[in-house]
Amino acid sequence: MQRIIESLSPNEIKIIPYLNNSVDEICEKSELDNTSVLRALEYLHNKKIIELKFEKKKIVEIGVNGSLYRSKGLPERRLLNLLNEKHIISLSEAQKESKLSNDEFKASLGALKKKALIELKNGKISLNANREEISKKSLEETLIESLPLEHNSLSPEQLLALKFLQNRKDILQIKEIKIPKIKITEIGKKVLEAKKDFQERIEQLTPEILKKDSCWKGKKFRRYDILSPLPEISGGKRHFVNQSIDYAKKIWIDMGFKEMSGNLIMSSFWNFDALFTAQDHPVREMQDTFFINKTEELPNKNLVKAVKDSHEKGVAGSKGWEYEWKEELAKKTVLRTHTTCLSAQMLSKIKEKNIPAKFFAIGKCFRNETLDWKHGFEFNQTEGIVIDENANFRHLLGYLKEFARKMGYEKIRFRPAYFPYTEPSLEGDVWDEEKKEWIELIAAGIFRPEVTKPLLGKAIPVLAWGPGFDRMIMKIFGIKDIRDLYKNDLNQIRKMKFWIK
Repeated sequence: MQRIIESLSPNEIKIIPYLNNSVDEICEKSELDNTSVLRALEYLHNKKIIELKFEKKKIVEIGVNGSLYRSKGLPERRLLNLLNEKHIISLSEAQKESKLSNDEFKASLGALKKKALIELKNGKISLNANREEISKKSLEETLIESLPLEHNSLSPEQLLALKFLQNRKDILQIKEIKIPKIKITEIGKKVLEAKKDFQERIEQLTPEILKKDSCWKGKKFRRYDILSPLPEISGGKRHFVNQSIDYAKKIWIDMGFKEMSGNLIMSSFWNFDALFTAQDHPVREMQDTFFINKTEELPNKNLVKAVKDSHEKGVAGSKGWEYEWKEELAKKTVLRTHTTCLSAQMLSKIKEKNIPAKFFAIGKCFRNETLDWKHGFEFNQTEGIVIDENANFRHLLGYLKEFARKMGYEKIRFRPAYFPYTEPSLEGDVWDEEKKEWIELIAAGIFRPEVTKPLLGKAIPVLAWGPGFDRMIMKIFGIKDIRDLYKNDLNQIRKMKFWIK
């Protein structure tokens, strides 16, 4: 008991004598504000001195327009008073003289007509009420004058008036409030009996206290309860997606890759043509690609001609696509649909003396997809290429397995696939132990000569891949819907822990 008394703060000591009162009365008697009292009550509840519960109540309060109508009268009252003077008046004159807005005037006509107090005929309003009906206050007026009221205490007539007024803008509002209910425990009763032992205690050491012996000698320090629950403090940190990107970058760099970057907006030349994607391929249509209403300049003429020839005639014995390649289509601007366009740009820049080389990228891509749990119109992709005359398909599988393993996926399988710019091509799946199924994550292959020869000047093996990075980290963080990666739910972000030990 003594330990509890020694741990009481000044505010707790102030309110303890008044615990049998309501919170408003405690505020008045202790001269503390509502927030300080509620906080002190929470501390007393944690120390088991009281039981603190909150009872929810609905309160009907006056709204912005309701406050105006309480002083000036409801619109229908003002119109009724006008008709009591005029008895019959045209609609336009009635609105003008009553000084009601369009909405108020319409609401007034509806309310009075419903109660059979007026008649509308030939564009005129005539009074249809006796003196007693005019002077009698309506249920709506009585309700407005008596607010605020607890919803559960309303009579059937008041509920009817409430329903009518709720259909009108900002006259009433219903708020849900929490009423604190205090019950003193057995420990609390003993604390109350020992209140004579309450005394002012030093709560914290300050330079002023230490300078003067009289400030602390002979006085007692407040005991701190280190077991009491405290609000959780969430420090600032990087978004878990950004943490994952940083970690993936570290994996590629540790494996000897250099990072490549580029613009989110690309010409169709780099996004499609340089990657041997035919100009009539369905992937280039509006339903898959976000086009921008502008054009981009093409790179040097020699490179453009090499890509054009690759499409029209083919290279290294291939036939190409055998159609007329058009510059105007290659100039169209798009939001990049993959990071593979960065690989194409890198191949066009690299010098022969710098080969062999390895590059990677992680960045945003955009596709005109139907939004669902595993598809988004904006997503991250990680890209990789290895330029090496001695590279082969086994090397490609090795790089993919190693990256997947370092990202936490031990079980991976590969199967044949088709992409316009790689041959052979593959797709890779990882095993989801929770769903007991394979999840597609990887697209990869070796660039075709139709890609490498125009860009590099010679057809040598270039290993290439582009795993869907967002889908890869969904499983790691236990996220079921790809949209949850970017909804910026603060509670989710605070609780999310990065998985790397």
